[in-house]
Amino acid sequence: MALRTGSVLLKTQNFYKFTSVVGVRWFAEKASKSVAPSDPETTGDHLIYTQEHFALRESLRKIIDQEINPYVDQWEAEGKFPAHKIFKILGTAGFLGVNKPVEYGGLGLDYTYNVAVAEELGNIRCGGIPMAIGVQSDMATPALARFGSHELKEEFLLPSIMGDKVACLGVSEVGAGSDVSSIKTKAVRKGDEYVINGGKMWTTTGTQADWMCLLANTSDGPPHRNKSLICLPMNLPGVHIARKIDKLGMRSSDTAEVFFDDVRVPCKNVIGQEGMGFTYQMIQFQEERLWAAASVLTTMDNIVQETVQYTRQRKIFKLPVLYHQAVHFRLAELQTEVELLRSLIYRATALYIKGNDVTKLASMAKLKAGRLARELSDSCLQYWGGMGFTSDVLVSRVYRWD
Repeated sequence: MALRTGSVLLKTQNFYKFTSVVGVRWFAEKASKSVAPSDPETTGDHLIYTQEHFALRESLRKIIDQEINPYVDQWEAEGKFPAHKIFKILGTAGFLGVNKPVEYGGLGLDYTYNVAVAEELGNIRCGGIPMAIGVQSDMATPALARFGSHELKEEFLLPSIMGDKVACLGVSEVGAGSDVSSIKTKAVRKGDEYVINGGKMWTTTGTQADWMCLLANTSDGPPHRNKSLICLPMNLPGVHIARKIDKLGMRSSDTAEVFFDDVRVPCKNVIGQEGMGFTYQMIQFQEERLWAAASVLTTMDNIVQETVQYTRQRKIFKLPVLYHQAVHFRLAELQTEVELLRSLIYRATALYIKGNDVTKLASMAKLKAGRLARELSDSCLQYWGGMGFTSDVLVSRVYRWD
């Protein structure tokens, strides 16, 4: 199979197997030229995507179909997916550094390509794996890519983009979830090192991570100016994985509680300037929120379509459930809500790549995505009847926030 992009014929079969060398550089060069869509049937006159976006999504879909979805049920049962294996596949294909600098293994594209990747990841038949991928590409590494030193990027960013290291984000604590300014973990400077004490909670991929992008208090100053982001290797003495948290949903992604007991880290591991960590994290949240919202779009589309197909077959009193107008109305309303969310995400993304602060719009998008996913899965679940409460269907996984 082949897909034409401009005047170049892109062979999509096994595309992801060679993109890490010449293919990635070629693709990034072609995409960075912002080729105008030449085939309306392919692009649909898309608001922010070109043919290159669709080619990228198609190659990612092959990885999902071949390397991930066949094993999702097993990983769901085990409560963990093999992050190093999957991230290496994705990293080799360029999907962990889509908008990251080329000199550190990234594709050097704009953030619209991250959104396209996030949308395609919604075809994974669970929520835990896309979330873990998003932590690696859009939550733990943006600040490092933007503000980190060359040495830190060589040690932590490059292997994370290539899939050789698994990253996690250390922000939330037991008493500090949404209120980031109230974190208690401290990093006290002693000579050329920080001595870190405290702990982090709900750390995605924490039991498998090689390093953590850690937010810690590095002074006793005002809460918005006393924090720093630190690259913390997870194999250092004093780093303790207290437990792998058993969760209602997102079961295939391991989540850890982590404690730090006199952990010593070189001061050079601070990302950017000391004391700017809160600001860096707030900037980093823009990409995290956009990515999180975009990642559920395709999942919600799939749930609606699968519900339509099932309700055509499921009969109540000899009449297919779908034939009831109330069901038609509700599904149409839910699909409309998904499209409205998609438009908001595209608008925010278009503004973001032009250099605008989209904190407000990104926050709105994430808020709406979470509420809509809950509302949509709850409504659709009822139309599946007893089947909806089994683990065999996607809607049940989304219903329990998987």
